[in-house]
Amino acid sequence: MSTYTLPDILATVAELSDPNLSTPPTSFDKNETLLESVKRLCQEYPNLESHLFYENGMLKEHFLFAVEGALVESDTALDNNQHIEIMIAASGGMGTDPGNLSNDEVQRYVRHITLPDVGREGQVRLKASSVLVVGTGGLGSPTSLYLAAAGVGTLGLIDSDVVEESNLQRQVVHGSSTIGEKKVISAKKRLTDLNPHITIKAHDEWLSKTNAVELFKQYDLVVDGTDNFTTRYIANDASIRAGIPLVFGSVSRFDGQVSVFNYNSGPCYQCLFPNTPPDDLAPSCSAGGVLGIVPGAVGLLQATEAIKLLLGLGEPLVGRLLRYDALSMRFNEIKFNRRADCRACAPENLHKPIGSSQVRATHTHDGLSILQTHQYIEPKDLFNYMADNNDDYVLLDVRESNELEVCRLSNIVHLPLGNLKKQLDTLDPNKAHFVVCHGGVRAVKASNIMKDAGFSKVKVLRGGMKGWVRDVDPSMPIY
Repeated sequence: MSTYTLPDILATVAELSDPNLSTPPTSFDKNETLLESVKRLCQEYPNLESHLFYENGMLKEHFLFAVEGALVESDTALDNNQHIEIMIAASGGMGTDPGNLSNDEVQRYVRHITLPDVGREGQVRLKASSVLVVGTGGLGSPTSLYLAAAGVGTLGLIDSDVVEESNLQRQVVHGSSTIGEKKVISAKKRLTDLNPHITIKAHDEWLSKTNAVELFKQYDLVVDGTDNFTTRYIANDASIRAGIPLVFGSVSRFDGQVSVFNYNSGPCYQCLFPNTPPDDLAPSCSAGGVLGIVPGAVGLLQATEAIKLLLGLGEPLVGRLLRYDALSMRFNEIKFNRRADCRACAPENLHKPIGSSQVRATHTHDGLSILQTHQYIEPKDLFNYMADNNDDYVLLDVRESNELEVCRLSNIVHLPLGNLKKQLDTLDPNKAHFVVCHGGVRAVKASNIMKDAGFSKVKVLRGGMKGWVRDVDPSMPIY
């Protein structure tokens, strides 16, 4: 004896044709095939046949059949007392109804569907969901890969950078074949190959004050994979205005952080970090370095939090900052609350312009704008000066020792910025000094320290080593 369970959508269609279809048939011949069993069902309920079969007697391909929870083909032999489920599905791809799963999708997501807390309903929910990933770098790479693999129906990617060889140590969504391409295009190719059943929207632009809110409103949640504070504060403000949660992640060297902001009246990013730290206290991955697998681990945690939010599972990291120390392989967390006077999420501040909530911590000589044009030297001008002069100048590199392992100029004097004040007496204030760092920020700080100490002939290499590689020696490796 075999029994049938019809999902609501199929039962509704059948009942429109035959109002007497209220109970499943209960007696079938032993060892008949699935096709024979379904035909017998249609004999008892004739109006059902047109829904399940074409006129040539073939089963319609947009129905799935499962026996005891496993998909079967029409020629599968049945035993007595088996439970048969008839399911409707899209015939392939996304279809027009996000509530449907095609045969291929059921097979692809079977490990999700068999999870009691996810099931078919949860997988359909993921398919109907949309997530925007801000940045397709070290954090955005693993996050987007696993969200795509999980079957999130629409993935948005926003970035305007291009793939560089130094990215590939950690930005695993890209490859050698896409060096020089826009990152969103490179990532879209890989994600589409990973899962052709989802939609990838590539936004080839930077997240800004002008586009953030309207962009965020197109999605259910946002994953923050940015690498600078200005964009993080913009993303936080936009998340608040759009009314969607923000899954945060950050990395530095061997450490990472993860949290969830703006969810269920929970705290926001600025409740945790009211002020932007000085640049020299929070170096970027390029300047400070990062172990390649650390953004991988943090990005996976971000993807986990995103899927939990979409499915309504577990306990999200709301009001909790999860910290990851790769060297000791330890996790710990810090709890924090929403600030009543938060410049971003307090009700009285919601009318303020996007990005206006950011406040930089007070720090002496912070920022490049302090210097005037004549206080810089262009890379090509420094190259010519070095070729024409012998020993009447000092080339002062204020980067950390590990950065010199990648690239350096000849005949430098190396004094890391943190040690400069203590070692100024080793320099001759009567000589011309050209100060070099990675991108120019630390060199400006060093320049101001030296001028305060009486050095009058100090100039900063505009653009730092990045500018030198760009304008003078493109063959030199850069980070």
